Amino acid sequence: MTLRDKGFFNKLFKAGLLIEHKELTNTDSAIIIEPEQISFITYPYEWSFNQYKEAALLTLKLQKYCLENNFSLKDASAFNVTFHKGQAIFIDTLSFDFYERDVPWRGYKQFISHFLGPLILAHFHGAQSLKLMSNFIDGIPIKMLSSMLPLKTKLSPFIYSNIHLLARFEEKHSDGVGQKVSSLSKKGQLNIIKSIYGYIKNLSLNETSEWGDYYSKTNYSKQAFQQKSKVINTWIGELGAKVLIDIGGNDGTFVRQIGHELDVALVCDIDNNAIDVNYRLIKERRESNILPFVLDVLNPSASIGFNNNERASFLERIKKFAPDVTLALAVIHHMTLSGNIPFQMSAQFFASFSKYLIIEFPKRKDSYVEKLLESKREFKNHFDFYNIKNFNREYSTYFKTIDKLNIGDSERVLFLLKRKDDV
Repeated sequence: MTLRDKGFFNKLFKAGLLIEHKELTNTDSAIIIEPEQISFITYPYEWSFNQYKEAALLTLKLQKYCLENNFSLKDASAFNVTFHKGQAIFIDTLSFDFYERDVPWRGYKQFISHFLGPLILAHFHGAQSLKLMSNFIDGIPIKMLSSMLPLKTKLSPFIYSNIHLLARFEEKHSDGVGQKVSSLSKKGQLNIIKSIYGYIKNLSLNETSEWGDYYSKTNYSKQAFQQKSKVINTWIGELGAKVLIDIGGNDGTFVRQIGHELDVALVCDIDNNAIDVNYRLIKERRESNILPFVLDVLNPSASIGFNNNERASFLERIKKFAPDVTLALAVIHHMTLSGNIPFQMSAQFFASFSKYLIIEFPKRKDSYVEKLLESKREFKNHFDFYNIKNFNREYSTYFKTIDKLNIGDSERVLFLLKRKDDV
């Protein structure tokens, strides 16, 4: 009531910090609110490094704003944040509480285990470190964080005080005996927030990847690229698609080539750097309808938490999202040859959530396919089944071919498929 009556929620809405909601009922015993609906929720272990940074900075910004208005966040879980309309947004309206004078921020330790710790791990060990959050949904244990960081980080006053010293304190008081709540002024809390904010803002990721600049080294000509883009654009326009997902979409290049207006376009890729490039473009161009996230199509996010019900799997979420069209461009050869996934299984996977599927098939003479086959060495003959005839046969179990095109000046074929109703 106080949050509403003081106009605090409205201030957060206008600042783009909190998901908007409207009040449905208000009685002496309960207030029922309805938040703005988010079409697809992404989780921390699906964010790129710079997305993760933005989520952390948003949480700190929100706590600072709270303190300045005599409120505070009760917690600092990374799962309180998701991405919507091109930016990070806080989605847990019930996390707000009154500020108690000189009482330290209750969410500090959780912020370290959910945000600061994973980001520092990623800085030193790579973006794959962020996936640890799928195993530690209550945050990566502080002692574990401390043990995983390089020894030299103990020479950093910032890292030592916020992680290593905190780990020592936890170990010393693991039984809870001897602990007491210390006193910390509001000014002291604001100084700590400012210090952490500045450190995270300057954190960088020092790793390269094979796919971070994929479209600068494709193995087909400019004419083939343009033809492919034009056909995809035409097919999507004819279908009148409003929502789609691009599996293995790299930096979102082909989604941005679509002239037809889309409400939401999900673009996922296994490569952190490609997603970071995509997200940077979204921020620069102020695009509100593209949502990038990190996803390994060979190992999509599973259902986790108690009874496997706390965080929904990728397949559960994408089925609910129900895309009008799925794009799978230059991904089938990776699934088949790198992941050893038979055509029947990949067809079943796509059919589980795709009404229409635009899929690109690189033939055996495609240079990338040849490279993958050569990497199989003495097992190369086990992949003799990789050809367009077998692809057509297995996919025809689940899909009907609406159209197809041989991309000129390339060894690739583009298919427009429609899922069969009886599958």
